[in-house]
Amino acid sequence: MENNATTAASKKATPAVRTAVFPVAGMGTRFLPATKATAKEMMPVVDKPLIQYAVEEALEAGCDRLVFISGRGKRAIADHFDVAFELEHELERRGKGQLLNEVRNIVPQGISTVFLRQPYPLGLGHAVLMARDVVGDSPFAVLLADDLILARKPVLAQMIDQYDRYHTAILAIQRVPDEETNKYGIVQCKSWENQIHQVSGIVEKPIPFDAPSNLGVVGRYILPAKIFAYLDALPTGSGGEIQLTDGIANLLHEQQVIGYEFDGRRFDCGDKLGYLQATIEVGLRHAGVGKSFSEYLHHLATNGICSYISDKQPLIPFSARSEETRAA
Repeated sequence: MENNATTAASKKATPAVRTAVFPVAGMGTRFLPATKATAKEMMPVVDKPLIQYAVEEALEAGCDRLVFISGRGKRAIADHFDVAFELEHELERRGKGQLLNEVRNIVPQGISTVFLRQPYPLGLGHAVLMARDVVGDSPFAVLLADDLILARKPVLAQMIDQYDRYHTAILAIQRVPDEETNKYGIVQCKSWENQIHQVSGIVEKPIPFDAPSNLGVVGRYILPAKIFAYLDALPTGSGGEIQLTDGIANLLHEQQVIGYEFDGRRFDCGDKLGYLQATIEVGLRHAGVGKSFSEYLHHLATNGICSYISDKQPLIPFSARSEETRAA
């Protein structure tokens, strides 16, 4: 593989990945009505919102500029990463030093944040394109908060290690069930070595019969600034959106793209089941409640967790009961 890499001199000149882009303009329709007035990225997993897990991953990987592409109804995200003088003063007055430090370090000193608003829901590719003026000519990372990934070493840090070696675009990939290829961008690729694949094609959400592999792209990318030119030239695709996948497919004509099978456990928190699974596993690892929570789950399992689920008469939501009452 080193034969395909650039010279040692050019490697030294390759800029570091310092900017992380967070597309957070999605409507969160899979979690309605919870997301009717609340950004889905602000939904908590134990005691931190989803977006904070993604930001912490970027910070641990060495990024010091955070770019949020938000939309209508996402004010809470900007507020979360802003200074809260009144809250900090109250915590200090009450002597709650640990909580005060946690609040103050949501964005550590020396980290810059930029918030841009996507005026229309034109897709992930368009959201990434909006970061062009901020990113400039440097490589950058894209993180999707829906994908919460537990790993000993943050996944983005793993990918930056690979970027420092190969100096090219890198996609986080994961083997997905064959019947779920229509939920992912699927790569056509050739295995180079352990965990590294040379990507030769990428297809957005193919049906299983047409999928070139079962390797799906998940929400972590390292991309060169060249991607902006391809995204800018794209026509709108399905649903009137500009697809990041299409931009990457065109980038393949100019330079190599690597698929990296990361080490870690991913949870699709845009899905109700994935969100619940993440809540359980993060809860079990939580320093404050992990032990008590594990004892509670053990109690449920010991007493037969299925006893808590009735298959005879499903619970009727209050809104549905109200409709029945009015109908009667």
